[in-house]
Amino acid sequence: MLKKRNPEVLMDREVLLDLDYSGETHGPDSYGSLQNGGFIPPRYLNTAANDEDDDPMYVHCEQTSSPPVHPSGNYFRDGQTKIDFVLVWEVKVRRKRRSRGQSQGEAAEEAVEAAQEESRSERRKAQLAQWRDKFIQNLQSAGLLMEKEESSSVKKAIHYLKLHAPWDVLVYYAEELCLRAPLQAQPQPDFNTSAQVLQKLWVPNIMKDSVPNRPVDYYTCAFRKSKMEKFLGSDDRENYFTNTQRHRIVYEILARTVYGRRKRAEVGVARLLNEGAFTGAFPLHEGPFELPGCDMQPDKLNKRQVLYHYWSNWLKWYKYQPLDHIREYFGEKIALYFAWLGFYTAWLLPAALVGTCVFVSGILTMGSNTPAKEICESGGLYLMCPLCENCKPWNISDICPMAKVGYLFDHPGTVFFSVFMSLWAVTFLEYWKRKNATLAHHWDCMDFHEEEEPPRPEFSAMAPAMEENPVTGVKEPYFPEKARISRMLTGSMVIVIMLCVVMIFLVTVIIYRSIVSVMMFETGSSVLRTQAGNIANISSTLVNLALILLMGQVYTALAEQLTKWEMHRTQTQYEDAFTFKVFIFQFVNFYSSPFYVAFFKGRFVGYPGHYGTLFGMRNEDCGSGGCLIELAEQLCIIMVGKQLINNVQEFVIPKIKAWRQKRALSSVKKAQKAEQPKCWEQDYELIPCEGLFDEYLEIVLQFGFITIFVAAFPLAPLFALLNNWVEVRLDAYKFVCEYRRPVAERAQHIGVWFIILEALSHVSVIVNAFLIAFTSDFLPRLLYQYKFNNDLHGYVNFTLAYSPPSYNYSSHTVCRYKAFRDENGKYTLVYWELLAVRLGFIIAFEHVVFFVLRVIDWMVPDIPESLELKIKRERYLAKQALADNQEALLQAKRLAT
Repeated sequence: MLKKRNPEVLMDREVLLDLDYSGETHGPDSYGSLQNGGFIPPRYLNTAANDEDDDPMYVHCEQTSSPPVHPSGNYFRDGQTKIDFVLVWEVKVRRKRRSRGQSQGEAAEEAVEAAQEESRSERRKAQLAQWRDKFIQNLQSAGLLMEKEESSSVKKAIHYLKLHAPWDVLVYYAEELCLRAPLQAQPQPDFNTSAQVLQKLWVPNIMKDSVPNRPVDYYTCAFRKSKMEKFLGSDDRENYFTNTQRHRIVYEILARTVYGRRKRAEVGVARLLNEGAFTGAFPLHEGPFELPGCDMQPDKLNKRQVLYHYWSNWLKWYKYQPLDHIREYFGEKIALYFAWLGFYTAWLLPAALVGTCVFVSGILTMGSNTPAKEICESGGLYLMCPLCENCKPWNISDICPMAKVGYLFDHPGTVFFSVFMSLWAVTFLEYWKRKNATLAHHWDCMDFHEEEEPPRPEFSAMAPAMEENPVTGVKEPYFPEKARISRMLTGSMVIVIMLCVVMIFLVTVIIYRSIVSVMMFETGSSVLRTQAGNIANISSTLVNLALILLMGQVYTALAEQLTKWEMHRTQTQYEDAFTFKVFIFQFVNFYSSPFYVAFFKGRFVGYPGHYGTLFGMRNEDCGSGGCLIELAEQLCIIMVGKQLINNVQEFVIPKIKAWRQKRALSSVKKAQKAEQPKCWEQDYELIPCEGLFDEYLEIVLQFGFITIFVAAFPLAPLFALLNNWVEVRLDAYKFVCEYRRPVAERAQHIGVWFIILEALSHVSVIVNAFLIAFTSDFLPRLLYQYKFNNDLHGYVNFTLAYSPPSYNYSSHTVCRYKAFRDENGKYTLVYWELLAVRLGFIIAFEHVVFFVLRVIDWMVPDIPESLELKIKRERYLAKQALADNQEALLQAKRLAT
């Protein structure tokens, strides 16, 4: 153990560090004195110096008795000082050897060449080492306690710097960051509506789980050092601040600490990580996640084990998520994501139930479908026109199976389900606002607003000028607004080009589908001819899915570079710009093909003798079962296929990354031989947390699928529900077992994603109205029932037109095709009547649905009444706790008068 001999030396003069190019410092420990295993800054030293050695800085001493070591291992070597954060950097060990048979002169020449080649990298390493040591010195000055560990092998050395924030530092930053302090305990609320309903009905709730060590709920107010005695638990300094609060405070110090020139914005650990000075910066997990033996009591489990057993465990798929435990361990931002995902999954239950009932009702009523019966019983009555130039006429009875199946996706129940899902989407969002407000208050972040954010590290490094911040008055990096706008416009052009590339791929898929259909018809097989549309549609959709996933990966990387190039000042601005870029592209990428099938396919076919063409090929017509069944096939393949691929990726990719990380550290582990890896070494083997962007994007795109095109695919909510049950456990397992513990971030809502969800819910109303009006046969059947026959007898003949005489003369036959045209190819009066009905339905549908949505918005307040009472109670307690002595105030007023 090493101990600083004379603390006054550091108070009187600057400690000079003798640096070499490897970034190491000479001496046993370069970062100050070690007292009980940890660095104690000079102003916190109270022990007398030891003068037994001539060395002015260090003295070797024996420790007669060691304090008890905490079993979790997240402590300094003294077993008492908590590790609040860990900084890691790696240093490669250079070995100079001369190969056999090589002369000394040749070896010298090669050494000179190698030195010239590596001079730039050596200078870079020296610069990083200088930044790193300056940064650590400034952390000392900020009052953090430190202890250094090292793991090395013949190839490289890994340095771990453990950080601890003492009480005075915690108190100072707690007041500056406006952390919330407990005033009075209150009963634990139950935020699960289903649990409250089941409790009132005296029904056992199998979804409820008795998770141990649930965090206590308090009335809180902003922390004040001067009012310390008013707060609960203020006498217990060891446990007053939670580990999450300690992490947040230490990271705030790390983010503010200067390591170079402030004018160049050389500030913060985030930029040092980007520059490569550190390879890791993270708080530690609270022990292992593996469960102990069977004799261990649940309340003795550490927080990570509780989350592993009661949350990420696959056997808990039907249980409520322990949101308070998640928030306590990972912070509000991550907890809000899982709260939103769980809330959305629970709301999918009624949607999936209704959608399944609609689909089953279609199966049960399939036999009553009069148009399908007429098609199946028509025989050779309706001779249809050829579907390609070299094809032969065919009988409509050939598509009998597809006509029956098409009824499953196109019957009156789907219209009801479209209205239901439009109302469901907006009601879900309104009740999420209430849930979000309740959780935000419960987690003390309702009044949280991000303070003036510091510039992003990349912005600081690339900004060309310095200007005074109008809010803080401090000079900081500045990028001209006009230049940023011009860059954003240029970036928008790149986005447009990428969207055009998506359209090109869509046209390619359309041509591929046409070619496959023609090939199927030309085979002469009756089976292939009747199933040509399905085969072409399914195979082209699989190709389209592969292109969608490929383009998504390419564009995400491009959008990231574009957003960096646009030079957004803060991280929030950067994330919002990146989110909108990626979502707009992914919206077009995923939904362009379904939009084409729903609203464009079969609209520009023309009629016999005057067919529309694309690149010399006849435009696509809807298949034998109609466009709605093709849309359902596409949605099923794209949505379900994407979900399966994403789940496989979420399971496999972290495993691969963890394997690569462990392999990179294998040489160091082998050098340690039989030594048990320390907790900081185990956490460094885990992969860094990549944030929540991909998780949100996946579920938001899913929300679009189940709302925008739900009229064509009633089973979409069911598939979404099954996927989300898996998604919750996969994400939970990643955060608990495979990721390094992320820094806890505060948040009061899910951010820009809620705006996107609201936009999707409104788009879904419009799309479903057009889908029912123009793609479904619901309105043509309704018009026929009103004008001609209520039982739909003769409906098939009503929808078929006769080929023009000129076409009959050239093909020597009279054929039928689906359209409302006369013998000359002109639209009939029925077509215009039907068009008026369709437009009237769209107007009525949108107005009624949007009116009901406004009523729901008005009837469902964003903040529950019970929560408003709690907020008033908390403000009253805060006022009482933080108010000055009333008698002194009255006396001062008397003196003033």
